[in-house]
Amino acid sequence: MKRQLTLKHQFVEYIPDAPEDGTIYVSIPFATAIHKCCCGCGNQVVTPLSPTDWKLVFDGVSVSLDPSIGNWSFPCQSHYWIKRNTVTWAPRWSSKEIEQGRAKDRRVKSEYFDASARKTQDQPSGLVRESIWQKIKRKLAGSN
Repeated sequence: MKRQLTLKHQFVEYIPDAPEDGTIYVSIPFATAIHKCCCGCGNQVVTPLSPTDWKLVFDGVSVSLDPSIGNWSFPCQSHYWIKRNTVTWAPRWSSKEIEQGRAKDRRVKSEYFDASARKTQDQPSGLVRESIWQKIKRKLAGSN
């Protein structure tokens, strides 16, 4: 198969067993988008949708994924953007750039989930204290 220049999108609950070339499948329930590599090698590209992975924009007509797709684990090592169903090819990355990008991804995930864990631990007690404090303030205001 030749390189893809455009993709069509299809919203699905479950990803098909045999995805078609030139189609990006988006599963909102599973927060995942999948397509065959746009270089034509046939490998399936899985892009999890999350605050620390890819973001999907649907404008009512087309889809975009951000950041770029870097297939560093595939022999092709293709690199491209999907913007409004259009594939824009990006320069290949060196081994050093790939490792730096992976390290950055790990750091971003770690920071995000560490912050989320701290927020979750702090929230319940903070909400309880605030709720109790609000009750005390109301009682004091009512007794004046």
